[in-house]
Amino acid sequence: MKKLTILVLLCLVTITLKAQNDIDALLAAGVEDAERFTNDYLAPGTNGLMHSMNANWFNTADAKPLGGFEISVIVNASSVKNENKIFNLNTANYNNISFPDNSPSKTVSSVLGENDPAIFIEIEYEDPIFGNLTETIELPNGIGNSSANLLPTAFIQGALGLVKGIELKARFVPKIDTDDVSLSMYGAGVQFEVTKWLPADKLLPVAISGLVAYTHLNGEYDLTESSGIQGENQRIDNDTNTWLLQLIASTKLPVINFYGGLGYIKGKSESNLLGTYRVTNGGITAQPIIDPFSVSSEVSSLRGTLGTKLKLGFFRLNAEYHLSEFNAFSLGIHFGFR
Repeated sequence: MKKLTILVLLCLVTITLKAQNDIDALLAAGVEDAERFTNDYLAPGTNGLMHSMNANWFNTADAKPLGGFEISVIVNASSVKNENKIFNLNTANYNNISFPDNSPSKTVSSVLGENDPAIFIEIEYEDPIFGNLTETIELPNGIGNSSANLLPTAFIQGALGLVKGIELKARFVPKIDTDDVSLSMYGAGVQFEVTKWLPADKLLPVAISGLVAYTHLNGEYDLTESSGIQGENQRIDNDTNTWLLQLIASTKLPVINFYGGLGYIKGKSESNLLGTYRVTNGGITAQPIIDPFSVSSEVSSLRGTLGTKLKLGFFRLNAEYHLSEFNAFSLGIHFGFR
């Protein structure tokens, strides 16, 4: 759970858990270089997370009637491809970073991957006494192959039927608030069934709906104990917002049904490294760096959905699979009344 929380917050957390000298050297190379590296390192994780957050918003196109409701526990996971575990570090894009063997570029680990063998870079920085100096540091690994093949999320979700084929939905994660981590996630959506507006609705074997849904994640990670850098109020703040537009079709059978659809995901994740940081070189403390940088990633992707639902009285169970930039699957357990 701790690694998942770190992945949700991401920006520099895995780096800060490595070693003080690595952080000092990376910031000493310049805020611009640290920001560029972090943005490339982080993006696959936040993009995959945004796809995972948007699974299982629906399990049928047949909207609930007035007063119908459903309470659900949902577990999602987006799958990570090998290409998501790496990125190309081109030294031409950096001011003070190079490889010891003078390679112009190398494929290195993202937050989802692992450098095997280890990869080192040379950092150039200006010491206030000794002038231009070089330090060799090891690039950080990600969360590694053991847990990075899937990016899971989980929600408690509710749905309520209104008039004329309109159904309201809401999902949330109970707030996590520990000594160094704060995390909350919520979303809301509306599904409208167009076949409910047709005169022959009850005779049609299928239902067709549209869905609009919004999901928000906010998290903060306190770096006071783990950064190893002198300073105050050091923390990472993440703000993620996504929208889902979905067209849905499903069968209308008593027990087992099948559904599918075509959707569009749009989202942005922003991570901010905040607080005051006093980088040290050889015992000399440089000028403090305040709120060093912000990084962001965006998704804009079509997705296809296939799923099935089993209904036994008040109990329902569904499973679905999404094809998109990050493929995802989901399971849901539901209790409801139509």
